[in-house]
Amino acid sequence: MPPMTQAQFIRRAIKPAVFVGALVPFALLVRDAFGGGLGANPVEEITHRTGITALTLLVLTLAVTPLRALTGIASIVLLRRMVGLFAFFYVTLHFLTYLFDQYPLSLETVVDDVAKRAYITVGFASFLLLIPLALTSTKGWVKRLGGARWQHLHRLVYVAAGGAVVHFLWKVKAEEARPVVYGLIVVALLGFRLWALRRPRRARSRRRSSVEQPSSAPSASSEEPSPVR
Repeated sequence: MPPMTQAQFIRRAIKPAVFVGALVPFALLVRDAFGGGLGANPVEEITHRTGITALTLLVLTLAVTPLRALTGIASIVLLRRMVGLFAFFYVTLHFLTYLFDQYPLSLETVVDDVAKRAYITVGFASFLLLIPLALTSTKGWVKRLGGARWQHLHRLVYVAAGGAVVHFLWKVKAEEARPVVYGLIVVALLGFRLWALRRPRRARSRRRSSVEQPSSAPSASSEEPSPVR
């Protein structure tokens, strides 16, 4: 039997492991819900757990591209869609728990709460941004939108992640350091992404400059150093 390629190994071994790992927080939540392990305020505990899990998975989704660049394992991108959809799953649970806490449901009450409390406004906006990203995550939507437009749309995930960090920070205020840690990670990942996007442009600019140089320009073997661009 021939050895597995990187893509085959990720599909057959890593992807199932990540799938199971992403389900563990939900399984623990269900176990504690039926076993009385959610404490004195179950709704608050569920809201907290689903929010933390969603943000963690969202950050891991953003980390896929840098990991691919740093490790050279291109097939790692096969995990991104699944991790992103799990992030959306936990965000949805987080939002539904908030709605349950507002029971009996009243659209006017929910809208008023979203408008008045800043951290809920930012969190709700981030949730709305993730909906089109989840709906258009399939290969079919990539074809419908075209690769370039699809990529531009899905860069909104950075905005959603930033909004989620702000939502978390404003919710806990100075009681926890975790929002700051998540924020620094998101900023670092965004910085890497912007740097990676600039590299091809710089390379094209250098190639264009090289082509446009006059034939009388000094060669690399001359004593005069070539201009730095």
